[in-house]
Amino acid sequence: MKLISKKLCAAVALATGSAVASAQILPAHQTNSVWFQEANDNIAMKEANANTPKTAKNVILFVGDGMGISTLTAARIFEGQTLEGNQGGEEHELYFENFPNTALVKTYNTNSQVPDSAGTMTAMISGLKTDIGVFGYDEDTNRGDCTTLEGNGVTTYLEMAEVAGMSTGIVSTARITHATPGATYAKTPDRNYEDQSDIPADSNCAGVIEDIASQLINLEDNIEARFPGVDVDGIEVAMGGGRRHFIPRDAAFNVEKPVDAGAEGDRTDGRDLPAEWMAKYGNGVYVTDQAGFDAIDTENVGKVLGLFNESHMQYEADRANDIAGEPSIAEMTVKAIEVLDNNPNGFFLMVESGRIDHAHHANNAHGALTDTVAFAEAVKAAHEATNDNETLIIVTADHSHVMTIGGYVTRGNPILGKAVYAPGADPQPASDGLPFTTVMYNNGFGVCDLGDETNSDAGYGDDCGNSAGRVNGARDDISLIDTTAPGYFQEALVPLSSETHSGEDITIHATGPGSSFVRGTVEQSMVFHIMNNARPVVAE
Repeated sequence: MKLISKKLCAAVALATGSAVASAQILPAHQTNSVWFQEANDNIAMKEANANTPKTAKNVILFVGDGMGISTLTAARIFEGQTLEGNQGGEEHELYFENFPNTALVKTYNTNSQVPDSAGTMTAMISGLKTDIGVFGYDEDTNRGDCTTLEGNGVTTYLEMAEVAGMSTGIVSTARITHATPGATYAKTPDRNYEDQSDIPADSNCAGVIEDIASQLINLEDNIEARFPGVDVDGIEVAMGGGRRHFIPRDAAFNVEKPVDAGAEGDRTDGRDLPAEWMAKYGNGVYVTDQAGFDAIDTENVGKVLGLFNESHMQYEADRANDIAGEPSIAEMTVKAIEVLDNNPNGFFLMVESGRIDHAHHANNAHGALTDTVAFAEAVKAAHEATNDNETLIIVTADHSHVMTIGGYVTRGNPILGKAVYAPGADPQPASDGLPFTTVMYNNGFGVCDLGDETNSDAGYGDDCGNSAGRVNGARDDISLIDTTAPGYFQEALVPLSSETHSGEDITIHATGPGSSFVRGTVEQSMVFHIMNNARPVVAE
């Protein structure tokens, strides 16, 4: 026992000894290791951020739609492998992954183990969980049933920020009436009620519920009607896709589509919502293309409505092909900040990368990873455009996807390549003698080879024909396919018309005032409470 005690004392002395003693113990090749130095830098960064103020002036919530942990891992390798001098990609980090505070988030909806974006965003923006497909109402509201709305509406952090006199904004690469952006400002028993024509005429919601697009335009009036005596000025910045839900089903209102190709708009009530918005806000601008976006005078404009596509905005890989030109998610984020920070009372901004999710649904990992990298660039741009002592930045996802990474693959192998044991070796054969890729999906439409085609949506439906895997359960022979090409759609174990979300935890990364509350494993509804603690807009 005495011998053991002496060893324990020596260990304690070493642990608490001087730096000189530590240096004598640790060899130079250990302390000079890139891993060793990176960890020391990480510790220093976290120490520097440990004493940020407790109260924020501004809050930015970034949501990577479908950006689960496997997506983060694959995206960091994907980006790293494009950088000159990178050892293989595995050691790379997406910009926000080195934020000082990180937690795991439980994503289930109140009635579903595997969630959707409506229920998950309601949790993040209103502080309580709800049913799948519903946003702006609690779990006592049944999807598509307007007889269950009374008394069940909830208030969002964006609405609270409006009441508190902050500027507010939303940016999305999806339709801004889609579930994630829509949940910040609207209330609906069904996420599909994006415009009036989407509400079934024979449902009990017809003539009862206001469609999502209309609620965006009428946000100021709706808040003031709900809270008598309150005076708000409406959302300052709304940019994304979804123009079809704001304009009439009349080719005369087309922006990009040729008139003889039919109407861009979906509305059957004749309302021109952008015109209504412009009439309401004389200090605002409405833009639909890159040129209009570039011309925005952020120091003097009061409000911005940007609808850059009939439906969702382009995937990042396709953005340069847009007819009228579309800004990147990073460009939209910075422009939004430049407008919102004119308010001395601070701002709340939600930024969504919506098309990560869509590419995953198509089994197109290349599209999903490209959009994830663009999303990380937007976070970096926002961080550099704001003050760490004033702005809480939260980066998270709404849910994950069933993309997997496996195969005992040699380090440095292309993340979208075929699995190999060693550099330059032939692909590993599976038990059926066929090669397989590192990245695959648990379910979905399956293999499709479109070569250099970058439109992830091309993988939906029958655009790829019927592969062997979808016909009889056999695996496709991908021996002669370039699986790193943008137009390759990965194998799927269970054949479905499209890939699904998954139910495992996602991550949350944060920096700035109040970010120290991001730790542990938390319910998704904690996001709201973290924001309201850092920038209190109402007493809880």
